[in-house]
Amino acid sequence: MKTVFLFLMLLLSFSSCKKAEEAVAADTIVDQVKFVKPVVAKAEEVTLEADSKNSIIEQKIIKTGDIKFETNNLDSTYKQIITAVKNHKAIVQNDTEGKDDESVFRRLIVRIPSKNFDLFLSDISKGVAYFDNKEISSQDVTEEYIDIDARLKAKKVLESRYLELLKKANKVTEMLEIEKQISVIREEIDAKEGQLRYMQSRVSMSTITIEFYKTVAEKSGVRVSYGTKIWNAITSGFNGFSSFFIGLLSIWPFLIMLVASAYFIRKRFKKKTI
Repeated sequence: MKTVFLFLMLLLSFSSCKKAEEAVAADTIVDQVKFVKPVVAKAEEVTLEADSKNSIIEQKIIKTGDIKFETNNLDSTYKQIITAVKNHKAIVQNDTEGKDDESVFRRLIVRIPSKNFDLFLSDISKGVAYFDNKEISSQDVTEEYIDIDARLKAKKVLESRYLELLKKANKVTEMLEIEKQISVIREEIDAKEGQLRYMQSRVSMSTITIEFYKTVAEKSGVRVSYGTKIWNAITSGFNGFSSFFIGLLSIWPFLIMLVASAYFIRKRFKKKTI
């Protein structure tokens, strides 16, 4: 009997120790979840400092261009630009044609590999006497790129720590809390990766807007001969007289009434004077 009693006591004590260990482990996970979140800023600072110490940094330059010029032949100028596009592995992103009061024009937006930007600009400028507008700009985004990349690395390290905690979690509430934090971090990672892709695209492929136009001769005015002006004046006068005569015909009943009224008024006025 004593042996059975001792066995039960040992079993109860072992069960209590196991529950205590599980409680301690659960509390440890909760504490770790609470601890990991505040270290985000610190992790980012450490990563930024480590990257800033890197002496070899590839410059990130965004080049853009905007030019406008006059040409005598729109088709030949367009062919010259398309040839340059093919030679320098560029792409035409947008192609617009139009006409205003004084000219017909064509506007192209071209994406060109940044390493070929200067050569491409030189090729399309051949034969241009002068530019109405020529604006070339270079924007250095190296610091911004490094900053985003460093913060992205810190977020990925933080995500790995949460994934490790998720493997150790035993309770549903713990799992839900950790998964919530992982979801937030994953969204931030996706956003920063998107920013880096967009920035890298602008760095690797420069953008240049090319507008060329041809002046259109006026159809009337100074370029019309003097004899033609006289004939146009005669024709215009005759047309005006015809319009006036047709207008009178359209109101003939009112004219008859007006003449009759004037006749009777004049006749009565004569009788009074006699």
